[in-house]
Amino acid sequence: MSAVRTAALAAVCDDAALRRALLPLSEPPSAPGWNHAEMAELLGDVERRPAAVLIGLREAAAPRLVLTVRTANLAAHAGQVAFPGGRTDPDDADALDTALRESEEEVGLERALVMPLGYLDCFETISGYCVTPVVARIAADAQLYPAPEEVAEVFEVPLAFFLDPANLRRYTMDYRGHRRAMLEYVHGGHRIWGATAAILYNLLQRMGHA
Repeated sequence: MSAVRTAALAAVCDDAALRRALLPLSEPPSAPGWNHAEMAELLGDVERRPAAVLIGLREAAAPRLVLTVRTANLAAHAGQVAFPGGRTDPDDADALDTALRESEEEVGLERALVMPLGYLDCFETISGYCVTPVVARIAADAQLYPAPEEVAEVFEVPLAFFLDPANLRRYTMDYRGHRRAMLEYVHGGHRIWGATAAILYNLLQRMGHA
């Protein structure tokens, strides 16, 4: 890795620098998502269901992003790479509560081992959700394991991988008669695309690395 990229990684990993790129915990974002115009063309004005995901960075000399592979038998996004998270339950206090609860259910992540840092802009999905991304640090010794009914695999990708522009692929796809601009990353045999890649790219944009 070049000296420039090494310096960029060091800046990103600094808590203060990362927090400056995020919406503060005291000011959570609200609908609509930043991609609402595109989703409105595809889904119309149907109310989006609230959801939240955890963008967890495991603490280490080279921080790693925690991701999951959804099981093949799920009704939506089966087999895809995703952040831990899901739809908001009526008993959830807020988006942060949703992200933490879902992460505990999906990958066994204990809340005490998570340090929330802030939020990204809301994002609307093709499945009709408005997702609030929560960015957090995860303790280095946190033990993660997949809940077999929802998660086929838990894996981690060095944050440095996403900071390298050479690892981003742009392409277009047809969906319901519309041409959509898409992003994807491929790491260790895992294809990271769709909402997951878009939310990740939004994080990199806010940090000034996209």
